[in-house]
Amino acid sequence: MTLMTHDRYCDEIAHQVAGLRELVTSGADLGAPVPTCPDWTLEQLARHAGGALRWANALVAARAQENVPREQIPLRDGPEEQGDPAALDAWLAKSADLIVGTLREAGPDAKVWSWFGDHSSGFWARRMTHEIAVHRADAALALGQPYELAAEVAADTLDEWLQMAAWLQQRRGRGTAPEPQGPARSIHLHATDTTPETNAEWIVEFGAEGVDWRRGHEKATVALRGPLTSVLLAFLRRLPLDSPELEVLGDRAVLASWLEWARF
Repeated sequence: MTLMTHDRYCDEIAHQVAGLRELVTSGADLGAPVPTCPDWTLEQLARHAGGALRWANALVAARAQENVPREQIPLRDGPEEQGDPAALDAWLAKSADLIVGTLREAGPDAKVWSWFGDHSSGFWARRMTHEIAVHRADAALALGQPYELAAEVAADTLDEWLQMAAWLQQRRGRGTAPEPQGPARSIHLHATDTTPETNAEWIVEFGAEGVDWRRGHEKATVALRGPLTSVLLAFLRRLPLDSPELEVLGDRAVLASWLEWARF
């Protein structure tokens, strides 16, 4: 696994926020429900995404060694105006400017608190890239708009998701991964629209001993095949497994078991 460069993550945050802003200002109803985040409207989704950027900015700017309380982050919850696309758009734009500028100034190696095992500014650059990329997908799907990610970004999003799954399972201890009926089970994720250089295939193994994963092409209990963006969105519970562009081969119940477990 090779991470993208720090500058690329910064560029990608700006790019993903710009895409989210386009959806927010497209004339869509900000009160429209977001099916992939059932408790949120489009406006609540946008406020959550921008709030995450403001939180990360506060942490990295202060080189915080512990979490920064929500009430100490100016405009963490969004603009005072409710239901105002222009105000929401300006707030999102400013949120992106703040975090991108702060991350570029910090570089990837500054020591910063995080909830994950990586306590660096580089962690927050990567995390915010994928946070906004996935929530842009939520907004696009809610509005029936097309969505695509660059292959390098989509593959890194999947890598990060699997890293977090394995890390969280280790923190919670055995018995918290989806339990096997018999031997450990495995999932093969296979993107069908990328070059060999992208190496967009993954093996995920899970059972009583925990969660493990790696890039590669191997026989598995079940395989999920399709375009990389679609495989990513299905694995993140954003697309149904019976979407026409996807193919499930093998024991579908194993994949469903994983998806039910990996809700964090």
